[in-house]
Amino acid sequence: MSEQLKAVKGMNDILPPESARWEWFEATVRRVMQRYAYQNVRTPLVEPTPLFVRGLGEVTDIVEKEMYSFEDKLNGDLLTLRPEGTAGVVRAVNEHSLLYDGPKRLFYVGAMFRHERPQKGRYRQFHQVGVEALGFPGPDLDVEVILMARALWRELGLSDVRLEINSLGQPAERLAHRAALIAYFEAHADQLDEDARRRLHSNPLRILDTKNPTMQALVEAAPKLIDHLGEASLAHLEGVKAALTAVGQPFTINPRLVRGMDYYNLTVFEWVTDRLGSQGTVCAGGRYDGLIEQIGGKPAPAVGWGLGIERVLALLEDSGATVPTVVPDVYAVVPDAAALPQVIATLELLRAQGVTVQMHAGGKDGQGSFKSQFKKADASGARHALIFGADELAQGMVTVKPLRDAAAAQVQRPLAELASWGAGLRAPGAEA
Repeated sequence: MSEQLKAVKGMNDILPPESARWEWFEATVRRVMQRYAYQNVRTPLVEPTPLFVRGLGEVTDIVEKEMYSFEDKLNGDLLTLRPEGTAGVVRAVNEHSLLYDGPKRLFYVGAMFRHERPQKGRYRQFHQVGVEALGFPGPDLDVEVILMARALWRELGLSDVRLEINSLGQPAERLAHRAALIAYFEAHADQLDEDARRRLHSNPLRILDTKNPTMQALVEAAPKLIDHLGEASLAHLEGVKAALTAVGQPFTINPRLVRGMDYYNLTVFEWVTDRLGSQGTVCAGGRYDGLIEQIGGKPAPAVGWGLGIERVLALLEDSGATVPTVVPDVYAVVPDAAALPQVIATLELLRAQGVTVQMHAGGKDGQGSFKSQFKKADASGARHALIFGADELAQGMVTVKPLRDAAAAQVQRPLAELASWGAGLRAPGAEA
């Protein structure tokens, strides 16, 4: 017997009923995006490897250790499964000249891939929602995308998330801060771990993001980028702070918030929670004004964020937030297989009216007893059972039996008048 094949470690199947939670979440995301007038964009899962090396930075963890990269056997191209969404969106914007007629507000939903140790909320294939506002230079759009995330938390019923922001300034300001960091860490070289020593001269800013507990005091005392910001960068940060304050959104300035990609400048932010342990960041982003030019386009400002769907769903579960489950409106009980042609025709008319219908499916031994069918009807969660008994059908009727309201009586309805009563079987608030 052949060995059973299984999914790749860290790449998970999403099966019913869990998939219903994903569909509900994605529908909520699309509703929020529509409210803010953001349009959907879909980019390939596979991109040229140089896109991420150039865009994310050669000495980032993602490029150095986490990308799934390979050589195309047909033509030798270097390709990579996308590890994040922004670079691909910017590549598409450049390639198709999307900014020729003005700025764009875009969003995406899709799978990303990173080779890392799988753990709760952190997988090798994971899924992100991302928003990208391209061509907008001011702090108003920084605030808009932050508040989009807030709107999503409210729609989802999440309250246990908080906002942290920082400014990375502009390249010249980061260079001055970089020099100060190198001098500081060189003076304390004996306290640096191996990873920090490796980054010291290539990307010292990333040392500030260390998770090593023995280095926390050292990092806390390191020179702060905000002390190197010029007038324009400080004004941009003040604009973000003022707008957030005006809408009543609390925030904390976190000087150690640097993000993991080299393309960020000015505003960076994270929505974080204490409920998910070390995987506490559920949404993060910022401004990346240089990236469009960096990967071959005309210079244009941009800002955006990405959130991990798995982490948000884990947070929903941990916080006890209500996640609607999808259940049929109607379960069709069919005592006699001979009635199936008429039953199927009736159920199709109901579905055309927007009623969610599950039909009892018989096996090789027939439809099964009334008792077994009602047991399955109850287990389905349906609000009603439609009973297509021989006596009812002979009179052109069907019995409607409420399954979730013990006080409600069953009634018979004429099949010829289905158009007048069928839609009433839909759950309250359901769309046709």
